[in-house]
Amino acid sequence: MPRIIAVANRKGGVGKTTTTVNIATAMAATGKKVLVVDLDPQGNASTSMGINKRGRMASSYEVLLGEKSVAEAVVWTEVPNFSIIPSSPDLAGAEVELIDIESREFMLKKALLAGAINYDYVLIDCPPSLSLVTINALVAANAVIVPLQCEFLALEGITDLIRNINQIKKRFNPTLELQGVVLTMYDKRNNLSQMVEDDVRNYFGKKVYQTVIPRNVRISEAPSHGKPVLLYDFKCPGSQAYISLTGEVLKRERELLAC
Repeated sequence: MPRIIAVANRKGGVGKTTTTVNIATAMAATGKKVLVVDLDPQGNASTSMGINKRGRMASSYEVLLGEKSVAEAVVWTEVPNFSIIPSSPDLAGAEVELIDIESREFMLKKALLAGAINYDYVLIDCPPSLSLVTINALVAANAVIVPLQCEFLALEGITDLIRNINQIKKRFNPTLELQGVVLTMYDKRNNLSQMVEDDVRNYFGKKVYQTVIPRNVRISEAPSHGKPVLLYDFKCPGSQAYISLTGEVLKRERELLAC
């Protein structure tokens, strides 16, 4: 069975999608078979991988509702070993449709257990809210990665998110673990970034990855070319940071499996 990692934060614009697709790309480069599930109605992970959302195809919406299998929805990307289940705007209304389904919190887990057995890792790009869609991702996941933008407003919702993760662990998924917190959009020229980093490391301790993701224009440009930054500009600071971060993620995965 694959290891399933949800990339989540209740705040938008913190780098969830960028972190998801670039960790997935770096994992695939090491020979891991990786599946990304785009659960955000905005579909930014799909766009970042050059998937044309206007073309009618099966999506994570149909997989979540049990209308399509994982195999029917998978799209292969130009990155070897990396496939994706694209998003759909219909996900915005999935909460209403899930309400009347029995064991609605387990729909995604059921689909992945049945259809993702040939992957080493499944990374889930969550929407920026604690909806039933996000709850499905956390119930399905073995671990959570939380991207956190280096500004004070980004700190406001993270304690609530950790509380939510603990509630889901208690009620639905006792094996769920916080894999780590990754600091994104870090500007070493700005004292604010250092202050936020100090606060986060004091609060979360070793759960914070040593690697920080810098503010880097190449990271921002890459999605408009339908590529992760690792393909768009491998040598830029953003790419090198994501390579380092993926190394830490894989190391922590080995440590979690050894426990």
